[in-house]
Amino acid sequence: MPAGLQGHLRSNNISEKIALLGWGSLLWDDSSEFDALHGDWQFDGPLLKIEFSRISDSRSGALTLVIDPQNGVPVRVAYCLSKRPNISDVIEDIRKREKTATRNIGYFCSTGKSRSSNQESLESISGWAGDRDLNGVVWTDLPSNFEEKAGKPFTVANAVAYLQTRNEEARAKAIDYFRRAPDFVRTPLRDAQS
Repeated sequence: MPAGLQGHLRSNNISEKIALLGWGSLLWDDSSEFDALHGDWQFDGPLLKIEFSRISDSRSGALTLVIDPQNGVPVRVAYCLSKRPNISDVIEDIRKREKTATRNIGYFCSTGKSRSSNQESLESISGWAGDRDLNGVVWTDLPSNFEEKAGKPFTVANAVAYLQTRNEEARAKAIDYFRRAPDFVRTPLRDAQS
């Protein structure tokens, strides 16, 4: 994180309320180190357009849930409050948990600083945060990479065809991810796999 931004995000105010957003493996994939840094998940977060439209390298090519403003459907995501006192630490916590670059972690600060891959999601998140008097919100902001990896635009039919081309182990991991995704995540692809 650039030093200027880190300094801007750091605060000595221990009472800051910073939320983490989740809709996929953050909710069910146990990580005791990460889980110790936040409270219980609540299920009335902001509405975000979500779909299983990212081909995961770490899950043998399974399709994973991401914010997808083009192909996603509105889903009220989960959130929890971080136990950390400043947003820069929360960004680093989720970056480590997701094993990704800082640029793939979105955030909103009540001070006006933010990073998001799309404006529509940022507006939903900032409005929701304001209604709850939150000082900040942090989320995984990985993009859909389906077209890049599969060579075809994301559609339910193309995603189903992609899954059928996977070997048995990869298909099993994909099915496990669909099965373990929270019940509140209803998308066209998940419905097609039911």
